[in-house]
This record gives sequence, C-alpha cells and structure tokens, in this order.
Amino acid sequence: MSVVDDLTWHLDKADNAIASIIFAHGAGAGFDSEFMQIVTNGLVAKGINVYRFNFPYMQQRALDGKRRPPNRMPALEQSFAERLAKYNDDLPLFVAGKSMGSRVAALVSNDEKVHGVIALGYPFHPPKKLEKTRLEPLLQTTKPVLILQGDRDALGNKQDIDGYQLPKTIELQFFADGDHDLKPRVRSGHSHQQHLAQAISSMVQFLEQHS
Repeated sequence: MSVVDDLTWHLDKADNAIASIIFAHGAGAGFDSEFMQIVTNGLVAKGINVYRFNFPYMQQRALDGKRRPPNRMPALEQSFAERLAKYNDDLPLFVAGKSMGSRVAALVSNDEKVHGVIALGYPFHPPKKLEKTRLEPLLQTTKPVLILQGDRDALGNKQDIDGYQLPKTIELQFFADGDHDLKPRVRSGHSHQQHLAQAISSMVQFLEQHS
C-alpha cells in the first residue's frame, strides 16, 4: 500500500490567540498521543493556536493499524514544509516538535513565516550512540530556538549537551530528573505534571518574546 499524506491538520483554536504553533509528533506516537494532547491543551488555554498533524507513515498506521518505521528525513521535512505553505493566518507562527518532530521542525524553520523553534526532548543522538550526533538542524537554523530537555534524557542528557558548542541563539532549559518525556522518577520529589506545566509556561514566554 502506498504511503498516505493527505496534508490535513488538526487545529485547536484558542480564544483571543496571540500566536500559532505547528506541532509535530515524535517517532513512536501520532499527533493524538497523551503527551501531545496535554501540551496542546495547555497552550490553547494560554492563547496559542496549535496545529497538529501526522507524518505520512503515522497517517498510514491510523488507516490500517500496522506499525511501521518513520519515513526518511527528506519525506518528513517535505510533509512539514507543505503544511507550512498552507498556513495563511496573520498571527506569528512558530514550529515545534516532540523528539523526532523537533528535529524536522528545526530543518524547516528557515521559512520566512517562522519566528522560532521549540523542541520538547530534542534527539541529540540515538540511544547509547553518543557519537552519532544530530546537531545539524540546530546549527543550520537562523531562528531562535528553545529546547526543553530532561536532564537524564537517553537521547541527550545534560552532561552530553554541556559538551556541545551550541549557538547562543539556542536557549536550553533542563528538567530535574526528567527522561525523554520530561518525566521524573517518583523518588526525585518532582512530578511529571509539574514539569509539563513548567514546559508549557516556558513555551508561552518564548512565543511572547519572539512574536
């Protein structure tokens, strides 16, 4: 069966919105995952329009229920770029993503419509493969970037990231004991709910600063 990408998106519209985000999912779950929904709801409550969509492989899964690996990066980039081209609102536009989606967001961010990039759990390297860094999308963007990262993220923890020479245009915020989903362990004294609420607040501050 051929790969499906119908270029639709799901819009969660805020009252009196101040900005818009196109928000891309990670490799393992689609736009309607619990993580994506929680962040979306939090942003909408704070006046941000959120556009979500499935990349082609995930849209195909939604149709036939079969798990499949992500499309190659050029196809993911094209899928995101085509949705950028569809955006015709006057509100300032930002691109964001969870994990893999943030990597794609950074790749398309030099589009003239885009004001900035937000990454929730940026995949700096594959698990246990620290030498295979994925820094290029962050280094090639000319737009301001906010990265919200768990400090024990298996795809880029605080120690790993401290060793990179990232541009000053990249703002990093670490979440205590957070994993790739920003989720801390119970014994840490922190909660996932608290971390997600702080992440949403930080996203809104970034949007207000760069709109």
